[in-house]
Amino acid sequence: MSSVFDRLQHQLEVQKREHGISALDIADLPPNLRKIMRLMLRAVAMKYTEICKAIEAMPAAQQLTHQDLDQALTMLVEQNWLVRAGSGEMLTYRVNLRRKAGSSLDKDIWASLDTKIAPVKPAGGGEPPTPAGE
Repeated sequence: MSSVFDRLQHQLEVQKREHGISALDIADLPPNLRKIMRLMLRAVAMKYTEICKAIEAMPAAQQLTHQDLDQALTMLVEQNWLVRAGSGEMLTYRVNLRRKAGSSLDKDIWASLDTKIAPVKPAGGGEPPTPAGE
């Protein structure tokens, strides 16, 4: 029988899969995975061949072997950081970013603002008082 914490952890994992990741989560990744995610965030979607070329163009100390790259990409897909589509030469990876929350502003924001900043007429019906010194 699972505990409350196990069920909560499972629910959080399901939500993360459904909603994607945020860019702030990248700081928690191991260096090789973080390197790939930073590369992917610049393009949002890349073919596998483009990723390989980008890794090969990095300084020698930062490059990954093809085996390390494949393992990292597989891990990022399993953890829902990336979405894999296609196969062969058309194999593409896309960043799985979290959806942005919708705006809670009024649909007719300008009308709302106009009513809030409209000049208030004095109760006596006369001219509004002028500031001293005018």
